[in-house]
Amino acid sequence: MYIGNLSFYTVPETLQELFEEFGTVIDCYMPEDPETGSARGFGFVTMDKEAAQRAIEEIDGCELDGRIIRVNEAQPKGSRPARR
Repeated sequence: MYIGNLSFYTVPETLQELFEEFGTVIDCYMPEDPETGSARGFGFVTMDKEAAQRAIEEIDGCELDGRIIRVNEAQPKGSRPARR
C-alpha cells in the first residue's frame, strides 16, 4: 500500500504499529531524501491482500502525527498517469 501525506516526524515504527491493527505487516518502508536523510512524506506497507483492504478502508483519511494521511493500493512505478 502507498501511504501519503505523512508528517516528517512520523517514523516507520509508528506506521507499522498503526497497520498491525489489521494484520501482519510484512514490510514497512519510508524513503528518505538521499542528500538530507529526512523523510520524504510518504511510505509503503506490505501485508496480505485482505488485511490491506481493511486497512485502506479504515485508515485512509485518518489523522496521524497531525496530518490527514492517504492510504491506497500502491501502483507499480511507471503505471501512473503523467502529471500536468
